[in-house]
This record gives sequence, C-alpha cells and structure tokens, in this order.
Amino acid sequence: MQITSKFTVAVHILTCIDIFGGQMRVTSDFLSGSTGVNAVIVRNVLGQLRNAGIVETRQGSGGAHLAKALDEITLYDIYKAVDCVDDEGLFHFHENPNAECPVGRNIHKAMDGRLEAAQSALENELKSTTLAQVVADTRKIIDGE
Repeated sequence: MQITSKFTVAVHILTCIDIFGGQMRVTSDFLSGSTGVNAVIVRNVLGQLRNAGIVETRQGSGGAHLAKALDEITLYDIYKAVDCVDDEGLFHFHENPNAECPVGRNIHKAMDGRLEAAQSALENELKSTTLAQVVADTRKIIDGE
C-alpha cells in the first residue's frame, strides 16, 4: 500500500506558507499553482491541517498562516493530519490466504511483526523530522539555484 500524495502535498503547502507568507497572501489558488494540484484538493488538505491545529485559514482573501512554529510541527503531525494511512496501517495484507496451504496459514505469523516494525520505524523517523528542517533545506536549495 502506498502513502497518499496528500502527505507530500501538505508538506509542500506548509513550506509555501512559511516561505511566501511574509510576502503575499497564500491562497488556495496560489498553492494550487505551486503544487500542481486542483484547488479543491488543496482546500481539503488545508481543512485537514486546520482541524489538526497546524494552520489557520480565513475565508475570502485572508490566506493561510501557520498556527504553530515550524519547529513544533513534525512530519508525523502532518502525516496524521492528512490521514495518509487507514486504520489497517501502512501495509494491507491480502485478505484470503489459503488456510489449506502451509504458507497461506502461516504467512501472517511470519510477516505481521515485521510489517508493524517497519511502519513504526517510518513513523519514528517522521516524528524526528520537523517542518523547520524541511523549510531550511528548501531555502538552501532555492538560494543555490
């Protein structure tokens, strides 16, 4: 199973809000142009980020603003805010392995713990990375262009 693109879109949106927020109103139309994603999807992602307390938005011409400092927002916060993974987790096991087959009846026992550990490792990495780090890296890359 793949993490939805809403995660990277959300990080892109938040990075734009920080980088352009002091220069202009950061609207869903502007963010749509930067991300290359339909403005309706951008508004949906902004709504999820708002519900998670990560951004503040104002209807009309107000634009979007960060509700927290960059170093208080982790990639895990964003990942959870935009519902990248359903309740079953990152890995979805095929549903009907053959119980008559020795592999089919035991593959869950062999794999479940490993898959849970892999998801946990990913989530721990996301928890250790802040939006401040991503924005700083993005600024360095922009400055080097």
